Amino acid sequence: MSGLSIRSNPDVAQVFQNYPSMASQKLSDLRQLILDVADETNDINQIEETLKWREPSYIAPKGSTIRIDWKSKSPHQYAMYFQCTSRLISTFKLVYKNSFQFEGNRAIIFNLKDDLPVNELKSCIKTALNYHRLKHLPTLGL
Repeated sequence: MSGLSIRSNPDVAQVFQNYPSMASQKLSDLRQLILDVADETNDINQIEETLKWREPSYIAPKGSTIRIDWKSKSPHQYAMYFQCTSRLISTFKLVYKNSFQFEGNRAIIFNLKDDLPVNELKSCIKTALNYHRLKHLPTLGL
């Protein structure tokens, strides 16, 4: 990371260690993607990594929280969650309807065996990390 300051809650590492190995690796990849996008975004110079609802969560000063998790009730899937009252998922559905599987107005769902659509996902992450700067724009600037 170049100019990005990461404030990390040490309990997050324990959560990653408690996931099954395949899920832990996929979630670690998502974590790194979030941090990379934050680092590559000019308007973001800090990000907080914490736990919300016991899930790894990421928030930038002008952004909306992004959470990531794996759940034993859907062992072949993992997810990236967004604030359900925001316009994020509805906009992602409009712009990226053929790229992702969605869960209601709160999550993008991934299968453990599938590759990520990285470019599309990076756009979603960047939009969430800048949400309060973009929420007035049609399709959030996507």
